[in-house]
Amino acid sequence: MFTKILIANRGEIACRVAATAKRLGVKTVAVYSDADANAKHVAVCDEAVHIGGSAPKDSYLRWERIIEAAKATGAQAIHPGYGFLSENEDFAKACADAGLVFIGPPASAINAMGLKAESKRLMELAQVPLVPGYHGADQDPALLQREADRIGYPVLIKASAGGGGKGMRAVDKAEDFAAALDSCKREAINSFGDDAVLVEKYVQRPRHIEIQVFGDTHGNCVYLFERDCSVQRRHQKVLEEAPAPGMTPELRARMGEAAVAAAKAVKYVGAGTVEFIVEQPGGYDAPEQMKFYFMEMNTRLQVEHPVTEAITGLDLVEWQLRVASGEPLPLRQEDLRITGHAIEARICAENPDNNFLPATGALNVYALPECVTFERGAVRVDSGVRQGDAISPFYDSMVAKLIVHGDTREQALARLDEALAQTHIVGLATNVQFLRRVARTDAFTNARLDTALIPREQAVLFHQEPVGLPLAAAAAVAQTLLKERTSEGVDPFSRRDGFHTHGVVQRRFEFEFGGEHAKAWLTYERGGSLRLAVGEGDAAVAGPLVFSARADGIELQFAGQRARAAVYAQGEVDHVFTPLGATQITAIDLLAHAGEAAAEGGRLTAPMPGKVVSFAVKAGDVVTKGQPLAVMEAMKMEHTIAAPADGVVQELLYAPGDQVTEGSELLKLVVAEKA
Repeated sequence: MFTKILIANRGEIACRVAATAKRLGVKTVAVYSDADANAKHVAVCDEAVHIGGSAPKDSYLRWERIIEAAKATGAQAIHPGYGFLSENEDFAKACADAGLVFIGPPASAINAMGLKAESKRLMELAQVPLVPGYHGADQDPALLQREADRIGYPVLIKASAGGGGKGMRAVDKAEDFAAALDSCKREAINSFGDDAVLVEKYVQRPRHIEIQVFGDTHGNCVYLFERDCSVQRRHQKVLEEAPAPGMTPELRARMGEAAVAAAKAVKYVGAGTVEFIVEQPGGYDAPEQMKFYFMEMNTRLQVEHPVTEAITGLDLVEWQLRVASGEPLPLRQEDLRITGHAIEARICAENPDNNFLPATGALNVYALPECVTFERGAVRVDSGVRQGDAISPFYDSMVAKLIVHGDTREQALARLDEALAQTHIVGLATNVQFLRRVARTDAFTNARLDTALIPREQAVLFHQEPVGLPLAAAAAVAQTLLKERTSEGVDPFSRRDGFHTHGVVQRRFEFEFGGEHAKAWLTYERGGSLRLAVGEGDAAVAGPLVFSARADGIELQFAGQRARAAVYAQGEVDHVFTPLGATQITAIDLLAHAGEAAAEGGRLTAPMPGKVVSFAVKAGDVVTKGQPLAVMEAMKMEHTIAAPADGVVQELLYAPGDQVTEGSELLKLVVAEKA
């Protein structure tokens, strides 16, 4: 076993590799860019070396600097993680030339599987099933059109050197082929520097099922079962699970044996994934009719490897380190077993309602469910960030991976929903609520899976409001009242419970919710009870408001609903998290906005019942916009009313100490005419 390794990556995967290395007693060296100087992966490793600027091309893709860092720190091997240099043939060769072990497959295997057309030629020789198609070197457009006509439409054009959905187009009829081909080639040359394409049959109701393989330097190779990665957006994975629902033992064995044959065809060493597209000609309820075809091989550890770890009880990074140091595989094929079911959700900084636009910003709130990290457990979260860290524009948008494991798929689904509900992120947009909605669709719940699930279910996945105004407003009001109560003392006059010697006290709240203005009235009734009315007219929702503080938020009852809520204030915006889902509601500070009435002729009115504490001006004073004019006390809290515009104070209508009712005009201001 090695004594020290360098991890040529960042974020979650660097932390993941470091966790296993630490457990095995292996020292680790991190590398970092300018943007990652204070990153979590730098903190968790034993040493760290700065390698360049924030952009990957100036740091994480500069393999010569990484090799220099490894040699300077005495590392014996380099773990490439995934992404960046993990499938770079030249980097693997350079490591070997520098006397360093590349913790990955031989450069020859990376080369063989790096080009789709070449890999499919090798798979054909190894008798691995292939999708009917054309994978030849002749790229004459007329020939490609004839091949597409021969295969039969619909067909799929794919960049030979591609990945991540780039350079890929589905074509439904012959007359559309030429334009789609031109588009694919342009995208391929821009993304990969190579415009070669292949043409394949477009599989109907396709599932994306991949097989985890592992080889060693002693000629052994096994498969560690399958993962279903069918739930995708823009050809990128969203949810992954193992084992694949509906998989028969016979099909599992055939796919596993085909994957091992593929790995052996290129003398594969280490962790790899053979990806298959699976056709469902008999529909979702006829798994025995499924047909599988080789798609590609990823010559690295995959993002979704934790679900395989969950069902096998193995640490795949440990296997990587042992195999790279020359040890044989720890287990034989007959020793491997599947236990339970696991699902992984990729939590990303992105806005699903805006075409999954990536988001950047600080993780002002980063609250996770009770979980383990980088090891097998019922709920596991692998993350390379901490609360307060920023998601930068330079790297992948993934924030964390949430992995759940249960005895059955049903139990795993329940744990996934609960864990996502307990994941609270504030500061930037994420896909957490979207993931909950996907996992709760009938299609996913009942394992009616294919790669078109998200577009097919878009009506219930996008632009949803799960909480609603009444509950969101009740949570915001309750949070405000709890905050006010924190300043109460033993003096009974410091209590903020709305006590009044006669009548009742009513307090108005105003909100922005879902792009609409909304009002709520809170009534302090005799005996200390509260009544809340949200909305106006026939749409109003009213009822007793009962709440109490919990360690994880608020226990809330309102209008027939009982729910737990966590409310995080970011400026005027309250981020409300409930078991139903999450939403945002903007609380409008009525006193802070009271001066806005000046546009109606200089009237400054009390927005709620209270007491005038003081005036900062007198009649005849010239004031400027934003200048403090008066201080009011409402619910034992003081608020400053500022001038809404430049002008002259004409008259003070009350004296300090006077009680005023809602809507009372406090002073008259003559607004200066604009030049």
